[in-house]
Amino acid sequence: MTGGMNILLITADDMSADTPGCFGGHPAATPAIDRLAGQGMRFEKAHVPIAVCQPSRSALITGLWPHRNGAEGFGPIRPGVPVLTDLLRDAGYRCGILGKVEHLQPVDRFGWELVRTRDELGAGRDPAAYASAAAGFMARGRPWFLMANAHDPHRPFHGSDQEREMFAEETRERIPAPSKTFGPDDVDVPGFLPDLPGVRLEIAEYHGSARRCDDVVDALLTVLDGSGERDRTLVVFLSDNGMAFPYAKANCYLQSTRTPLVVRWPGRARPSSVDARHFVSGLDLFPTVCEAAGVAPPGDIDGRSIVPLLEGGHEPGRDHIVTTFHETSAKERFEMRAIQTSRFGYIWNHWSDGVPRYRAENMSGRTWAAMLQNAEHDPAVLARTDFYLRRAPEEFYDLADDPHGLTNLIADASRDGDIAELRTRLADTLAGTDDPLYDTYRSDVMVERAP
Repeated sequence: MTGGMNILLITADDMSADTPGCFGGHPAATPAIDRLAGQGMRFEKAHVPIAVCQPSRSALITGLWPHRNGAEGFGPIRPGVPVLTDLLRDAGYRCGILGKVEHLQPVDRFGWELVRTRDELGAGRDPAAYASAAAGFMARGRPWFLMANAHDPHRPFHGSDQEREMFAEETRERIPAPSKTFGPDDVDVPGFLPDLPGVRLEIAEYHGSARRCDDVVDALLTVLDGSGERDRTLVVFLSDNGMAFPYAKANCYLQSTRTPLVVRWPGRARPSSVDARHFVSGLDLFPTVCEAAGVAPPGDIDGRSIVPLLEGGHEPGRDHIVTTFHETSAKERFEMRAIQTSRFGYIWNHWSDGVPRYRAENMSGRTWAAMLQNAEHDPAVLARTDFYLRRAPEEFYDLADDPHGLTNLIADASRDGDIAELRTRLADTLAGTDDPLYDTYRSDVMVERAP
């Protein structure tokens, strides 16, 4: 093992995997993230295990599925569950956190030596405030772990009506503008959303906030370069989940959990390298960071180190990813489980029985309102909005032909073999991780719907 590396873990809040230019997004959206990718490895098939803020971060810091660490929603990690900072502090590390402090609970459980809250960081959106806080922490001496959490591009987006409604004037005055903004004609609307004027405008506003997140990344990396610690620092960048739009965040779709994972590890990850073959989970970062720090991870965790992949190797068993969802920030339960391969995606919506109506924060703002308004005279949009509210007990997509998951093929008899295979593989994972809904899934799906 390589011991004693500093660790700079930078997270974006609600950034879609395909937003950074290096992941096929807008070429002007993320110059700093793109430079970081040019200095390390980017992972094309990286996913977080759950697509909502606090559970995603709790899974990352424990290496455990939400149902195993206790933080299925916006609640605390279960007492007694080992957390990453425990291991690092025991190895002599200083541990600090910038932003999203309250999204790891209970806060005093982590033993942070440096804490900067959202309000101290310009609503989590001021690059200079992040740089100032980091500058006094990235010093020689004891190794350090800094979890730097940007609050962009979480709603409210820069320049939006929501921003004026949600942030008081004195708060808005403390938040700098992004180094670049975008207009509706500058952006592409993701294929899982209809291309409507209101949607296009909000996508442009989102891109402005994504650029300000990139400004935070740039500020942090500049401080690191000036500290003299760059060559002995592992830098990891990712988002906690997809963009806060319908059919993305707080779901189990491809664009819900896929994250723009970039890793720069001097001497281990080859510059400008890409892993487009292996599925990687946010659960894998716990043992990876442990390896960088030279400490042994707990034996009972759900992730495995990605160091072999960083070194260009191949690992079996990384041909699929399983993801989950439990509850929204409003604490409404919408239980979902999913499995994706390079070709197919399958989702089990335990909550979908024709009665509940899905509701989440991703439906605030311009986009959902524009979809509802357009649905009054566009049958295709009407079908899309109706399905989002009710879903179906099962969804199956051929992602090779339908990468945005627009056509549910669960009733297509010609796909029965592929569907059965994914059902079985998902069941195996639920059983192997003691998922509390395994018995329900087995009886409702594996038995009742067996051919």
